[in-house]
Amino acid sequence: MLPIGARLKAHQARLSQCTRCPDMIGPVILGRPVASKILQIGQAPGPYEGKLGQPFAWTAGKTLFKWYESIGVDEETFRSRVYMAAVCRCFPGKNPNGGDRVPNREEITHCSEWMRHETEILRPELVIPVGKLAIAQMLKAPRLDDVIGQVHRVAYLGLEMDAIPLPHPSGLSTWFKMEPGKSLLKQALHLIAEHPAWRSAFS
Repeated sequence: MLPIGARLKAHQARLSQCTRCPDMIGPVILGRPVASKILQIGQAPGPYEGKLGQPFAWTAGKTLFKWYESIGVDEETFRSRVYMAAVCRCFPGKNPNGGDRVPNREEITHCSEWMRHETEILRPELVIPVGKLAIAQMLKAPRLDDVIGQVHRVAYLGLEMDAIPLPHPSGLSTWFKMEPGKSLLKQALHLIAEHPAWRSAFS
């Protein structure tokens, strides 16, 4: 069997050519093929990630990486040691009523097949779902207040792993800027920093 890094590169080469969803706007946005026991799952790329060629490359990313810097990990180190995925890997386009369109069930199902291959290769010990759409793929509680700031043991795509959710770092969100969100975010970051997979990756 090929080493994990080589398998990830082959997987990403196939994924980068995906055209299953006609309403999605390419290119496919991929993180680095990092053989990591930590899997971060975002929601979907925004309108700028296609030009910049990596996930969380715009304003939400600046906020996200400030959060990780608060527990001692800078952006470059994070990108080089964590596998960054998303519920959907292409930009969904704009919603006529404003904001980015939420991917539909069929689009999420198509992309989950790629995610299943990634989890089979990586067998992650810690998953960090970022935002409600990512959280909803593995946890049923719809309210951020009910899930942020906790470690959840989840069965995701046929594997068991720990999940520590984060809110989406969108500039439009006020949840993490006021209580109880502010304290729950701080608690979630503390739990991430103390998780064995994180400590192993960033020791």
